[in-house]
Amino acid sequence: MNILDKIIAHKRTEVEAAKAKVSLEQLEQAPLFTRQTISLKNALKAEGASGIISEFKRKSPSKGIINDRLLPEIVTKGYVEAGANGLSVLTDTAFFGGTFDDFAKARAANPYTPMLRKDFMIDEYQLWEAKAIGADVILLIAANLTPAEVRHLGQKAQSLGLEVLLEVHNQEELEQSICEFVDMVGVNNRNLKTFVTSIETSLELAQLIPNDFVKISESGLKNAETIQKLRAAGYQGFLIGESFMTTDDPGLALKNLIDEFQMSIN
Repeated sequence: MNILDKIIAHKRTEVEAAKAKVSLEQLEQAPLFTRQTISLKNALKAEGASGIISEFKRKSPSKGIINDRLLPEIVTKGYVEAGANGLSVLTDTAFFGGTFDDFAKARAANPYTPMLRKDFMIDEYQLWEAKAIGADVILLIAANLTPAEVRHLGQKAQSLGLEVLLEVHNQEELEQSICEFVDMVGVNNRNLKTFVTSIETSLELAQLIPNDFVKISESGLKNAETIQKLRAAGYQGFLIGESFMTTDDPGLALKNLIDEFQMSIN
């Protein structure tokens, strides 16, 4: 059983336990459930956008503890002040150390910034959870969903006012899972089964993603040169977390990256 299989097996148990504790009706009563969501897609397409989606991530299965000292409200506010167009906050606890409380604190600190609930979505129930905690975007990972599940969860998410980011790792996943119930397509340069990372994955898939979808490159993005190369290939979004979170001041690390990128294109 690879890492992804272990995560999904645990997630199924976790979701069933959550359903037993909190009903859909109770989730619908959450204060943030009826808030107007903010479009990440539009934020990334806006003129002059940095394209950066900055992530708050405490740990990962491959790296262990990345940074468990920083506060989500401080880090994410620093990201936005530095020029991030969107935020990604992990809510998986068992493998990534994330919590709904982390998301809530980041949401309160950044009420006007689109936020992605970063988790392994396998059940409709999690879409209601996402709305209840104030998410704007949910992630559907093709590697752990059938094409039919992507369609079903994507359609349901959009009906709730959530945008959908489909994550793929190869051409087969892209061709099988892309559909009209997806708003953005993210290419994860990290293989979730082996955790090996290669930017070439994004470059190879760039031309295979229809231009109707906002293209986002994820994982392994560490410098302005890489982002410039990906932007030239058609990417408008760049999801970065680990390289920022390894520093004492993630917001400053983002600012330095944006400054470096701006200098490289001037």
